[in-house]
Amino acid sequence: QNFTGGGAQSSVPQVKKFEEVAVRQMRKTIAKRLSESLFTAPHFYLSTDIDMSECFEERAVIKAQASKETLVPSFNDMIVKAAAIALREFPKANGSYQDGNLELHSKVNVGVAVATDDALVVPVVTDADLKSLTEIAEVTRALAAKVRDGSITPPELSGGTFTVSNLGMYGITHFDAVINTPQAGILAVGAIEDRPVVRDGQVVAAKM
Repeated sequence: QNFTGGGAQSSVPQVKKFEEVAVRQMRKTIAKRLSESLFTAPHFYLSTDIDMSECFEERAVIKAQASKETLVPSFNDMIVKAAAIALREFPKANGSYQDGNLELHSKVNVGVAVATDDALVVPVVTDADLKSLTEIAEVTRALAAKVRDGSITPPELSGGTFTVSNLGMYGITHFDAVINTPQAGILAVGAIEDRPVVRDGQVVAAKM
């Protein structure tokens, strides 16, 4: 018993109301880097809706013409290719701020965020602007497989100049991604949905 102020109180053992879960070093590193990014890189967010209807049509054509052995590019592969073309056209977006200077990269290397059970890893598609859509599809599939089986190597995770993070497959329509410093920006991609749009004065359905 504890005696305070003349009264008596029973000593009750403290019971933890939470479970402690050990965190792997990779997750600690990710948490550290993301925190540093938010506190050191000024973040401002821009959002826009993109009509993906033509991508649906083009992918349907590719799929119809493909053999069983042919890898059909995903919509994310198309986005990676489009981002790479845009980065070549707008080189400042393909830069890094280092030691008071803006470094404009000669190569367009697009990182593609891949989620595992306990981490978010960003393997890099090198020279994405020079690769065909099929080549990007092949590279991203191979890199994602390596991430998930743990065989990804440090060189395959380095050298990125821009990042694409896609949560559309989880039904997420909008999110604010954290910049993968020292890169200048990151593209956060949401789900493709059928939405009404106005074309030539008529309301029609579109893949937005």
